[in-house]
Amino acid sequence: MFGASIGRAGQRIIDAMVRWLARGAINPNTLTSLGLAINVGSGLLFGFGRFFWAGIVLIIANLFDMLDGQVARLSGRVTSFGGFLDSSLDRLSDMVVFVGLMVFYARATEYHSTLNVFLAGAGLMGSVMVSYASARAESMIPKCDVGFLRRPERVVLFIIGALSTVPGSNNYFAYRMPAVLWVLAVGSYWTFAHRMYHTWTEVNRSEAKHVVAESGASAGEQSEVRGKPTLAHKPG
Repeated sequence: MFGASIGRAGQRIIDAMVRWLARGAINPNTLTSLGLAINVGSGLLFGFGRFFWAGIVLIIANLFDMLDGQVARLSGRVTSFGGFLDSSLDRLSDMVVFVGLMVFYARATEYHSTLNVFLAGAGLMGSVMVSYASARAESMIPKCDVGFLRRPERVVLFIIGALSTVPGSNNYFAYRMPAVLWVLAVGSYWTFAHRMYHTWTEVNRSEAKHVVAESGASAGEQSEVRGKPTLAHKPG
């Protein structure tokens, strides 16, 4: 009940911010660009090993990512380019965080780990392929957003890994970023495979319906031709 009250209060704050921004002269595309700039700051903090603060900055960055679409809808400034810009900068926002983690684990420090560099790189590649598969599939089918590891889930995992990294902590749940990288690396390719399979089944279903429709049309035409009277049947 307490958590639900906090959730409702948070939603009211977000709604108030959306209304205030929609009344102003701020372009939703500006909010999208600010979100990317803040995400770059988060990536830099990850690269320098300031994981906890990187997580805080990541939360702020994704607040902008959440606001831009709502402001665009409320202010009547929804555009095709705005959607394209938002989607494109989201991909960059993902990449800068992965690159920051790769830089951190590649540095010659006590936290150096070739395995973690590999996992971060694999997660980066997987996240790009998940997004690409969706974009390419939706040129053939109406929607392809299946899979459990989409961008919101990736962001939440990054935040969990970052906020759990508290210097000097001996808690079992501290320093969970390596575990997060495993989930991101494996989960991204699982989601990519799921979208490939979903697209394959939807395209096959669509083609089968098209073949049936064409067969029905051809049968109808042949029936119509057979039903027409020939010279032998025409009355004299």
